[in-house]
Amino acid sequence: MRWLSTVFWLGTKELRSVLRDTVMAIFILWSFTLGVSMKAQSSGETVNNASVAIVDQDRSALSARIDTALYPPYFQMPDHIAVSDMDTLMDEGAYMFVIVIPPRFAADLIAGRGAAVQVNADATAVSQASLGVGYIQSIINEEVARYLDAPDQPAVVDLVLRRSFNEAGIAAWFGSLVSLLDQLTMLVIILTGAALLREREHGTIEHLMVMPLSSLQIAMAKIWANGLVILVCFSASLVLIVQAWMEVPVAGSLGLLGLGTVIYLFAASAIGVFLGTVARSMAQFALLMIITIFPMQMLSGGMSPVQSQPDFIQPFSWLLPSRHYIEFGQAIAFRGAGFDVVWPEFLVIAGLGTIFLAASLLLFRRSLSAGG
Repeated sequence: MRWLSTVFWLGTKELRSVLRDTVMAIFILWSFTLGVSMKAQSSGETVNNASVAIVDQDRSALSARIDTALYPPYFQMPDHIAVSDMDTLMDEGAYMFVIVIPPRFAADLIAGRGAAVQVNADATAVSQASLGVGYIQSIINEEVARYLDAPDQPAVVDLVLRRSFNEAGIAAWFGSLVSLLDQLTMLVIILTGAALLREREHGTIEHLMVMPLSSLQIAMAKIWANGLVILVCFSASLVLIVQAWMEVPVAGSLGLLGLGTVIYLFAASAIGVFLGTVARSMAQFALLMIITIFPMQMLSGGMSPVQSQPDFIQPFSWLLPSRHYIEFGQAIAFRGAGFDVVWPEFLVIAGLGTIFLAASLLLFRRSLSAGG
């Protein structure tokens, strides 16, 4: 009990230090509000809110159907422009796509004559442009087939696509979880690692060394204090930003997701303590963060599925707690998985965190001596 009491009071000192740092408080607030929302909705894997204009030289019922088939969230509501303004507006970047429907377009199709629709794309947005052209082509073909009341061509196999867990294919659902993970990872590593370096820079490290404290007590105090701050911000962001504002449904238990987040915060904090132990200055710590946080984000499965990564990298990604967080986070949030499904990921993350913490403690006293 005395051991836990010591850890608690040491942690309250760290907690007050974090809360008094105005710049860090503003940064944390921004990260879990606008930071989460902006990153979740800026995915380049699908067309999202693309600007489009139509040069309608046909003025037929078919061209009107094509007009109304372009709608959010993939496209903005189309504007109608004159053909003489098309080049100027494209040069100004006013529209990502301009669709030109020629005169007698519907009449030529009804008569069985060939007809062509011109799609102009601003390819400076490479991913959106290439994907958007495919979207537009599919939409126009579908509307033409419906207008003529005939399929494009008979198919041998009728492919029926059903999306599980995300019927509309909204990329922001997945992006919101990835964004929350990225903010968790970055902030908790920054806070815990910088806490050790701040002790050294302020000269209070000598006070800790002469007190009857173990390395584990000092490390655990910084882990629980900084982890608590991030956990509160995570919970508020999940409920207010992700669920309420972005309207992302969570199919599974929020309590189970919170439990997994606590375990992940322990592992990420242990990594922060390890980096803060290894580094001798804030400059070194910043460099270590670059080579640690970016790989954790890129290889977690958030930017691209683990199965799509190079074969020789995939085994190494298993050693990253962030990969296992994405796995159980998706399972809980989108597939409604229970503890019986996600407990292996919980166990792996806890094991990895324990390994990093043990490595930190082995180096801790030597680091304090060197800092003194």
